[in-house]
Amino acid sequence: MRGPIITLEGVQKYYGEYHALRGIDAEIGQGEFFSLLGPSGCGKTTLLRAIAGFEDISGGRILLDGRDMDGVPPNRRPTNMVFQSYAIFPHLSVAENVGFGLRKSPMSGAEKKTAVGEALEMVGLGGYGGRAAHALSGGQRQRVALARALILKPKVLLLDEPLSALDKKMREQMQTELRRLQRQVGITFILVTHDQEEALIMSDRIAVMFEGGIAQLAPPQDLYRRPASRKVGEFIGMMNFLPARLIEAGNPSVEVEVPGLGRAILEPDQCPMGTGGEISIGLRPESMTLLFDGQNAERVAQGVVEERTYYGDMTYYDIRLDGAPNIVQVSMRNMPGRRVLDRGDRADLAWDARAMVLFC
Repeated sequence: MRGPIITLEGVQKYYGEYHALRGIDAEIGQGEFFSLLGPSGCGKTTLLRAIAGFEDISGGRILLDGRDMDGVPPNRRPTNMVFQSYAIFPHLSVAENVGFGLRKSPMSGAEKKTAVGEALEMVGLGGYGGRAAHALSGGQRQRVALARALILKPKVLLLDEPLSALDKKMREQMQTELRRLQRQVGITFILVTHDQEEALIMSDRIAVMFEGGIAQLAPPQDLYRRPASRKVGEFIGMMNFLPARLIEAGNPSVEVEVPGLGRAILEPDQCPMGTGGEISIGLRPESMTLLFDGQNAERVAQGVVEERTYYGDMTYYDIRLDGAPNIVQVSMRNMPGRRVLDRGDRADLAWDARAMVLFC
């Protein structure tokens, strides 16, 4: 990560007795695509609005580019914000919407026109300047909102769930476009989202928030493969949780026994919470593999298919392991020539101890 453009030091926010932000500490790098991810009410939008200056904080400090933002109003901060509703003026043209923030600028009319044209080109709307804003599609309105924010050349662009109103296909397209745009302009983007897949796709790093605090801050791969707690593992994607028994807490490795799978030796990075108390093992569905037609593996478990869900490219199986109380979900890509198992079929399941995470 490059040097921080934003530093959050013990940020607190109270609404009366309600503690909305509970001592947030984080650094967000220059040129980073950073996401605040969490369920509704976790504090992510409150934190974004505090960075923008729309919410006063009750304690701590917010530094933007090394400057304490205490008492600095939103229009004096090096940020701009794209809201969930886009806030497009329907009675203005596309060009007038994009250039709205330049109305008090000392730039000449020709310079403003050039800046508007460049901003529209940047978001893929070159030639749309004369169109009526009310006639645009949802995806086009979102691009107009982005162009209007970027034309002021902020150091940080704040995005409050900007894709939530789009349909699935358009949302996926705009995820790619936003990531491309962020790399092109090279400024820091901070995205608020409750969509785990969206955050994983777009972010350099993700802060997972629950109840006003950051539960884990890490790159997407680390969050997914090595969640710091069971709560994070449950929230990020699908994860199987199996009861386990501690055999030996060695130094540094740990040996456990998992009913239905057998014994496994785990390394320290697979045990983020230590080994105290009742323990369980987390395994992602894609980290286990069904074996077909005499295939072999070092570690194999057996079970019965209780349910299957066919998605075309993937099939998800619910498998009850022999000698285990839990059903595990396994995902398999539907390769040419690979048969799809049916309910009641016996299944051989290969697994790898390196994919396990221990929780307690």
